[in-house]
Amino acid sequence: MKTTGILRKVDELGRVTLPHELRKSLGIEERKTHLEIFTDGEAIILEKYRIGRACAITGEISNNNKVYEGDIVLSPEGVKRLYSQLHAEMYNEG
Repeated sequence: MKTTGILRKVDELGRVTLPHELRKSLGIEERKTHLEIFTDGEAIILEKYRIGRACAITGEISNNNKVYEGDIVLSPEGVKRLYSQLHAEMYNEG
């Protein structure tokens, strides 16, 4: 995670404004882009919402899941299982 150097206050309704430059660089469009909210300890993490964040192998939904090749979602456990299966098939072990 890297800092942007941008500080914003929370208003009386709990809102925070994202700067135009940040929205533009991340492709966040007004009234079109949904943001998903995660927490990690004291941190609040906003991510553009993507349908189908569940791991294709385990079905696990986690903030640790990664998207590969643009649309394949894998959890760390899913990566391990897939690697083991591919390795076994390559070497005719299973």
